[in-house]
Amino acid sequence: MRAIAGLGAILAAASVYLYLLSTHLPPGPKRLQAASGGEAEEDQGYSLKFPSDLDSLRELAEMLKFYKRENHGYVLLLFCSAYLYKQSFAIPGSSFLNMLAGAIFGPWEGLVLACLLATSGSTICFLLSSVFGKQYVVHFFPEKVALLQRKVEENRSSLFFFLLFLRFFPMTPNWFLNITCPVLNIPISIFFFSVLIGLIPYNFICVRTGAILSQISSLDDIFSWGTLAQLLAIALVALLPGAMITRYSKAHLKVDGMDSNGTSQADTKQDRKRR
Repeated sequence: MRAIAGLGAILAAASVYLYLLSTHLPPGPKRLQAASGGEAEEDQGYSLKFPSDLDSLRELAEMLKFYKRENHGYVLLLFCSAYLYKQSFAIPGSSFLNMLAGAIFGPWEGLVLACLLATSGSTICFLLSSVFGKQYVVHFFPEKVALLQRKVEENRSSLFFFLLFLRFFPMTPNWFLNITCPVLNIPISIFFFSVLIGLIPYNFICVRTGAILSQISSLDDIFSWGTLAQLLAIALVALLPGAMITRYSKAHLKVDGMDSNGTSQADTKQDRKRR
């Protein structure tokens, strides 16, 4: 009970901090009125919320890019805080934030931010689970934890590459790995670097996609040579690391019996028979 209360207090404090940060924005830049002869006015009444689809993502990106002109530091702090909030408390939606990073900060600065924030947030989630949630993870996900435990022990000699394999090919969701690794006695150093390296392709794809979406104003832009070249580069980045880790896993790792949900194939067949 103390663990739940402690985690709830941290979540509440983080939520209040993020709310205050998003509602007490400094004065925004001035935008000229569309009407001729109109005077410049300050934009007020910004409404900030996590994007849930591409339309809300594009709208939020345009607003933050405009706001960033005179408040780069504040927008950076706000984005980092929101990203860490989601990652630390295992809240889904990192793909939208990665795309938002590309749209606001550009492909390279956005990629660096996404990699650092994903790794930092996952590590905080790891620590929170280690302190407050071990027993609850085992209680609510006994079969998945048992399967991962068996696979970790089978691949203990190549543990780092096994974790890389799970990040490249998410046979279990990233948020679930973050909360389960403390239960599996994964050293935090191995966990940290497996996240940092293993999520680079995923982060690159999302950030590049966000940067491209922010530059597209019509369907014709999608079929320009520049856009097609970027999409081809994204495809190559997605395929090459996957091919390499697949080749390594066949020779050194034992991942038989796991499906895309992180459960055993035998358990999946039993579930189908019950249905």
